[in-house]
Amino acid sequence: MIRNILALLATSSLAVLGAAAQDVAIDNAKLWTGDRVVEGATLIIQDGKVTAVGPNASIPAGTTTIDADGAWVTPGIFAAYSRMGIVEVSSEVSTNDSAAGASDYSIALDMSDGFNPNETTIDVTRLAGVTRVAVAPGFGSSLFGGQGFIADTSGKPNSITKEKAFTFINLGEGGSGLSGGSRPAAWAKLRAALVDARTYPARYFAHNEGDALSRVDALAFGPASRGSQLILLRVSRASDIREVIELKAENSSLNIALVGAEEGWMVAEELADADIPVIIDPFANLPGRFESLGATQYNAERLIDAGVPTAFSYFDDESHQTRLILQVAGNAVANGVDHEDALRAITTVPARIYGMSGYGSLQTGSAGDVVIWDGDPLEITSAPTKIYIDGVEQSLESRQTRLRDRYLSLDESQKPLAYKR
Repeated sequence: MIRNILALLATSSLAVLGAAAQDVAIDNAKLWTGDRVVEGATLIIQDGKVTAVGPNASIPAGTTTIDADGAWVTPGIFAAYSRMGIVEVSSEVSTNDSAAGASDYSIALDMSDGFNPNETTIDVTRLAGVTRVAVAPGFGSSLFGGQGFIADTSGKPNSITKEKAFTFINLGEGGSGLSGGSRPAAWAKLRAALVDARTYPARYFAHNEGDALSRVDALAFGPASRGSQLILLRVSRASDIREVIELKAENSSLNIALVGAEEGWMVAEELADADIPVIIDPFANLPGRFESLGATQYNAERLIDAGVPTAFSYFDDESHQTRLILQVAGNAVANGVDHEDALRAITTVPARIYGMSGYGSLQTGSAGDVVIWDGDPLEITSAPTKIYIDGVEQSLESRQTRLRDRYLSLDESQKPLAYKR
C-alpha cells in the first residue's frame, strides 16, 4: 500500500516537473487586475506572461480557451510573510531550518539554502490560491534573523524567484530579549551594525571584528545598510514604530517595511508620511502581549484609510497555515476594510513591498500567475478551480487530498486486520 502511495507521489511530481507554459485565454471573467474589477474580461497568457487583458482582448487563433462563465479570476495570491518550505515539523530539529541559535553567524544566514520545494506544506498553500510567498527567517540567538527570499508554490526545484530579497530583524520584545534584555540594547546593536556594514571592509582591516557584526555578517548586511535591499523589521508597539520612523528620517536611503505593527493604527499618519509599508495579520486583534496592548480589529481599516501601504498575512503558524491569508483578508472586510483594498493587500501591495514588478497583478507583461475561483475569493467556502504559475497549470492535489480520496472510496475488505470488526 505504501509503495502505491509513493508511486502516486512520484507520478504527481513528474507531472509538475514535465509541465510547460501553455498559451491560454480565459474568457468571460470577473477579473481582479490588481487595481480594479473588470466584468466580462478576457485574459490571454502566452509563454508564461500576460499578453492581453480587458473586455475587448482578441484571442489568437488556436489558443486554448476557457469560458470562466462570469467566475472570479485573480492574480495568484502573494503571501507577504511565511516560513513555508523551511519548516516541515516545527518540533523536529532535523526538519526545521528557520533558526540556528548555535551558529556563529546571524545576518549571513540565507534561508534559501534551507528551502525544500518538496515540503508537504507547499502543495497545501498552493491549493488555497497562493502562488508567491515571502519566506522569513526565525530567530536564534540574535535580533538579526538573516536573509529571506521569495518563492513560488509550484514545488519545482527552481521555484525560488528572488534570493536575499530582504534582511529580517526583530526589534520587538523578542529582539530586546536577544540583545541583552532591553529595547535600548537592541537599538544600540542595530545602529552599530549599520555602521559596521557601511564601513566594511575598511574598518575590518585594523580589527577583525566590528562593533556589532562579524566580518561575514557585515558583508551580508551591506546592501540593506545602503538601501539597496529591503529591511523587514518586526515591531508591534506604537513607541517602537516611532523609533523606526525616526531611524528612517535619519537614514532616508533605508528601504524599510514593518511586520506585526499591532499598534500601527496609533501612528498611522506618521507611517504614511514616512512611506513605510506594513504587513499585518488582521486576526491579531487582541492584547496578547505587553507590546500589543492597543491591538484592535480595526487596525487594518485605520492604516489603509491613513494611506499606509498595507499587506495581510497570517502569523499564528507561519510555516503550515500560510494558506489562511484569504481568510484573514475576508475577516478584515468584515471589520471595515473595503473589498478591493483587501484584495490589494494580498496581491499588489506585497509585490510592491518586495520590489517584485510584474507580480500580484494582471497587466500586459505580468507573470502568468492566475487563479480561477468558484466564488468570491474572500469567502471562506470559495476555492480555486484552476491555478497557473508562470503560465503552467498546477495540480489541485496534495498529500491530504489524496489521503481523503483514498479513504472516501476505500473497499472495507482491504482494511488492515486491526480495523476489522
